[in-house]
Amino acid sequence: MSGTLTTIESARVGAATVFAPASLLSCVADLVRVHGSLYDWASSEPQPRALRGRAPVYMASLSAGGPAVVVRHAWHGGLLAPFTQDLFRRPTRAPVELARSRELLAMDISTTEVLGYVLYDASFGLVRVDVMTRYVPDTADLGMVLAGLAPSVDRDAALAATLTLLAQLASHRVVHPDLNVKNILVHTPEGTPPRAMVIDVDVVRIDAGPAAQVMERNVSRLVRSLRKWNRQFGCDFVEADIAEFAAAAMARTPHDSTLPGAAGVSL
Repeated sequence: MSGTLTTIESARVGAATVFAPASLLSCVADLVRVHGSLYDWASSEPQPRALRGRAPVYMASLSAGGPAVVVRHAWHGGLLAPFTQDLFRRPTRAPVELARSRELLAMDISTTEVLGYVLYDASFGLVRVDVMTRYVPDTADLGMVLAGLAPSVDRDAALAATLTLLAQLASHRVVHPDLNVKNILVHTPEGTPPRAMVIDVDVVRIDAGPAAQVMERNVSRLVRSLRKWNRQFGCDFVEADIAEFAAAAMARTPHDSTLPGAAGVSL
């Protein structure tokens, strides 16, 4: 677990409110003051590294010797996205994402550490929001691995790490309603086995029921994503492989004396 999970403080910078640990607050506030937004700063850094997201997501270092961070600007998804775009009601999902990140890290469940966020005043009392997380090098999402877009990551090792992650989530009764191949990062630091990290955690629910039910829900959601990904990209991960993976995950369900009955995944 990270040792940087300190109290979040806030500072007002013009029409923006910065939320960050005390050790980073002044630096982040200065970046917002100079560049207009944290996202604009990250996107303007020399050779910014574009990552995943609905829009480009950028990596940059906060200061000389400071942590490398990933900054994303939040956008709505779904049918209303063309109308709601990047406008949110306060307090947005950012504080929930930060809290869930810390809760998962406290459980030793691998996830990215949310370091802070910035709210920008908009019309009609709405806000825009940038979210800042600690950058984790040597990662590729599970979708990239299965599609052959991360050739340095062994597919079987990535799937084994994902099974371990699913068992951890079930053990702690954590349901991720949007557990898909893009929300699982495979971390492959040199010299150590891969580990799977769960991201986009603002929607996770903790204490969500017996372990078997939690495992069933997470696996069912991931199986749907695996099938969709296979249809879109023609991955070398056919229906039989998906069924075998789902069965292996269910076999790793932690024992739970409160189990109301046998659970299974609809395949």
